[in-house]
Amino acid sequence: MPEPDATAHAISEIIAQRVETLFGQSLGELEALADSTPDATLLAALIGSHSDLALAERNIAFQLERLRELIAPEREIGRYAAGHILDCARRIAESVAARDAYAKNTGAVLAGLRRAPAPDTSPPAVPVPAAPATATSRTR
Repeated sequence: MPEPDATAHAISEIIAQRVETLFGQSLGELEALADSTPDATLLAALIGSHSDLALAERNIAFQLERLRELIAPEREIGRYAAGHILDCARRIAESVAARDAYAKNTGAVLAGLRRAPAPDTSPPAVPVPAAPATATSRTR
């Protein structure tokens, strides 16, 4: 049986790397942070989109492997096998469309975000007190 495609999860890995680079933490740490945040955040949305993208990629790989089993040269294709082959092909097409949509939308969001520079950690300069005003003499 042929080996599964090594690039099956390439898009989700690229998105994961971009999210990690943007937020400066590993995806696992970011998932924990997103789960602990009670309100919906951009981070939670990005993590959710990445999860959906990875699920679509896993489904593509699974259905492709199943399709390869169904069309193996030693198997006879009968009435029932033909229906399974058609179903696998339909599921692959749906998952590819979902993967591409998630990748496009998540990529667009990431393209619009930039990592903010780290805050300046040096203490603020202490203001120099103003020099006392010299009294002007008033002579008449």
